[in-house]
Amino acid sequence: MPPSSPRAETPAALGFRLPAEWEPHHATWLGWPHNASDWPGKLAVIPWVYGEIVRALVPGELTRILVNSAGHERQARRVLARAGVDLPRVEFCRFPTDRGWTRDFGPLFVRRTSPRPEVAIARFRFNAWAKYPDWKKDDRIPARVATRLKLRLFRARVGGRDVVLEGGSIDVNGRGTLLTTEECLLDPAVQVRNPGLGRGEIEAVLRDQLGVTNVLWLGHGIAGDDTHGHVDDLCRFVNHRAVVLCRETDPHDANYRALEENRERLQGMRLENGAKIEVVDLPMPAPLYFDGRRLPASYANFYIANRALLVPTFNDPKDRVALGVLAELIKDRPVVGIHAVDLVWGLGTLHCLTQQEPAT
Repeated sequence: MPPSSPRAETPAALGFRLPAEWEPHHATWLGWPHNASDWPGKLAVIPWVYGEIVRALVPGELTRILVNSAGHERQARRVLARAGVDLPRVEFCRFPTDRGWTRDFGPLFVRRTSPRPEVAIARFRFNAWAKYPDWKKDDRIPARVATRLKLRLFRARVGGRDVVLEGGSIDVNGRGTLLTTEECLLDPAVQVRNPGLGRGEIEAVLRDQLGVTNVLWLGHGIAGDDTHGHVDDLCRFVNHRAVVLCRETDPHDANYRALEENRERLQGMRLENGAKIEVVDLPMPAPLYFDGRRLPASYANFYIANRALLVPTFNDPKDRVALGVLAELIKDRPVVGIHAVDLVWGLGTLHCLTQQEPAT
């Protein structure tokens, strides 16, 4: 079987693929914050950051918010109303969660255009980054969303075992190329998602479930990343041909060597059509610490919504540079900076919190 041939009855064989983030959305999914262990000592301010995020989203698309209960929904409605959000553009789903990192446990929506437009869900298991004990509620979300929206659900399995994958560990250009890291998906000893599965088997699952034909492996992620190497903190597609890659200029910084190695790898890589990848430097903010811990502050954790490009900012002189770089690359929607100094204490920011549902 050729490497790019999907197995029969998989999403890819039926014409489904994972769209690029800039393709039209029907909705953005978020999980309303509630777990105090995600933001120790700071949970009270986090809903107001969500209010800013949702206010930027709703002019362009529906926002679907996961809440634990009627009381949780009332709290969310109060915050959003006070933040000036157009509430008719917000839909609440009372599906309890363990945490709010919807990118990683939420449904991965795939889409096809023929024989008729259809959206389905590629269902991967979630096990809290192979690190934490509370994940069972989060793991149920894709199936519950499929039932709610009446969508087909495809289970990613190898040898009778569900495959673990988080949305933040991959990024696609919508034409067949996918970016990920060896640190996250192939490390044999630390936060091992799929024991016994090697590079070839993981690539086959990604082809079958997400409709990709070209998997590109970067090396290590950034310092402070609790996920052990998610690609959405270091390298992202901004169009079919180009990526932004974080660049650290201080050779003594913990991120310098890994980011330089990733740059060298990208220079030798090719897209699905054989073309070279255009690599654009994205600055790194100065190291950010809280309670003695290095945080994974990164401008690469942006989110491309229908009518806005949401970018985390960190009260750093390089905020303006990063916003300018991204504005030059993505010109069809305004760039909106979202203050993320409090948010990143949860070890993630905007992309980690959001999951796009494509339009049909």
